[in-house]
Amino acid sequence: MITRVRRKRATLARVATAALVLAATLSSTQVQAADASPADASPATGRPQAVIKELPVPPTVPADGVCTHPTGCVSADWGGIGTPGPARDPKYVFLGITYAGAPQSGPASIYTGNQVLAVRTDGTTFPNGEAWKCITCGVSYGPDIDTSQLTYPPANELPDHRRVLVSNGILECGPDGAAYTVTDPRCTPANTRITPIYWNGKPLFARDASGIDNGREWRLSPDGVHLVWDVLDFRALTEIAYVGRLAYDRHDRRYELTKVSVLANPSPAYQPLTVEDGNRLRLNQAGMIGEPRGFTSDGRAVLGIQSLRSDSMDAWATDLATGHSRPLTRQAHYTDPMAMSPDGRWLLAEEVRGSGRLDFIAGMPGVPPLTAQLSTAPYVSGIRNNGNRRYFSPWLVDPKTGDGFQINAGSDPNWNAAADPAWLADSTAVVYTENLACGANPTPHRCADSTEPGGRNSRLMIARFPGLKPSKPVSPAPVSDDTWGVPYTPGQNPPKTSPVPTGTYTLRGQDRGSATVRITNDSAGDQTLSIAVAYDNYSDDGTNVINGTEKVERVSNTALGCTPGTASALACVTWTEDLTLTGRHTGTKRTGPGGFTLGPSVMLSNDFQAVGTLTTTLDGTTYTQPANGS
Repeated sequence: MITRVRRKRATLARVATAALVLAATLSSTQVQAADASPADASPATGRPQAVIKELPVPPTVPADGVCTHPTGCVSADWGGIGTPGPARDPKYVFLGITYAGAPQSGPASIYTGNQVLAVRTDGTTFPNGEAWKCITCGVSYGPDIDTSQLTYPPANELPDHRRVLVSNGILECGPDGAAYTVTDPRCTPANTRITPIYWNGKPLFARDASGIDNGREWRLSPDGVHLVWDVLDFRALTEIAYVGRLAYDRHDRRYELTKVSVLANPSPAYQPLTVEDGNRLRLNQAGMIGEPRGFTSDGRAVLGIQSLRSDSMDAWATDLATGHSRPLTRQAHYTDPMAMSPDGRWLLAEEVRGSGRLDFIAGMPGVPPLTAQLSTAPYVSGIRNNGNRRYFSPWLVDPKTGDGFQINAGSDPNWNAAADPAWLADSTAVVYTENLACGANPTPHRCADSTEPGGRNSRLMIARFPGLKPSKPVSPAPVSDDTWGVPYTPGQNPPKTSPVPTGTYTLRGQDRGSATVRITNDSAGDQTLSIAVAYDNYSDDGTNVINGTEKVERVSNTALGCTPGTASALACVTWTEDLTLTGRHTGTKRTGPGGFTLGPSVMLSNDFQAVGTLTTTLDGTTYTQPANGS
């Protein structure tokens, strides 16, 4: 979501000046993963098990900042080991890293700054004697390639095994007509090139003077042809997803994004909340993209994040042809880094669930996402970080049911998952990065210093699932360039959607009961100012029953730095909660006098500052909000 962007920008700035590495191997640990079929299960648990180790990367830059290793040293700072990316061969993955300490001249001088590696996963080495090979070091490319994007978004190999998406370009090597795989010894910096990707006549990601990016968060479809990305406007705190086709422009020697669709549609059929029969509301599972996170394994649907339950951000798959959305996770609290296994059977989602961070606001099951329609999602999503500390853990999820388990349960909580995971091509293992929760980070609660070689604050992990037999990737389906969205016209603003009109409505529970919903918009009818809900034995699942009231509203609050005027996109938001849960689970969700108010700092800088209290009690356990500034 929106907060993530500022964090990423700040992280990139830190990464560009930092030093971080990983080389040693941790002791293997076995932990339970998601529910699986008997063929994949361990006899003891009935679930697949993960055997987790570290993967080798270049040595950490020494304390004196001088690297003498012939293939370079990785930065020791938080985020120096960036995002892994998928390859078409299970023997390796890609990895964005930040090199540090390279000499100014000589062969090793190319190992500097942000780069992309190919990293072996099978214990073998490249001809250089190392388990890694830098595929971008020393490569010539023009100023339209953004080096800050080499560490994130993830690199991704195209189906032809000859080209790799890196940063905002496509890398390939070898003479014309005889391209090599990037792991081929014949592939050298001298014969490697990165061709930029353009959209709207500018390189992808180019940022204009107003701070609006020309695309960000791009992900490649398994078909190697389509790309999804979004555009973020900080002034309005909006992000809009787009999808388009990569086409090579021989005249200008660059790739162009063509036949672009805006993945937004003002039709009521694609709105999360619709009105039927006068004053009856319906929760509509369509167009649930929010921030795009990639594609399903067959390329038919785009992964995204939206509210499934109140104040919880979950993973969704939205069909490109129909716009129909289906939830992939269930009450993740918050998730956005995710990847589907190439065979389509599993989703590795990095979730905040289980960390205790968001239970106070997202922990109560059974509450529909009505108040989310005010757009509380950016505020909730901002709570998931505390400066450099992230509360993500890797969860293996069955995308058909949403059932899942944390694959590293019981591991050191000072190490948090970071950025996107990447599956091996045979769907038997997943690779992800971890960063030390604090230590070198400017957080109020200092964790133990890193014991990794060189004191590095990042490491590269691989979780293997021995019970999962190697499988072939799903064959990508032919995907039409015509989508449920709106064809993009250069220079034209994205289609504008209108909220549900001011009024009082009824939402019936799918199993029993109802909710009375009062919506108040601004005078123009363009923005919702408040949503108040009264629940009467409301239940969607027949096992969790909700009674009581809740309300969210846009407010001004000078102490929290809100822009004056309740209609502002940078207003504060106040929750007033008095809910009771009965049935399978029991509990309450309540605010103190004056409610619970968050300001824009939680969105823009991961700075948790709240006025008032919000507490959830679930099955006898009480969850309270973090302390301000933490």
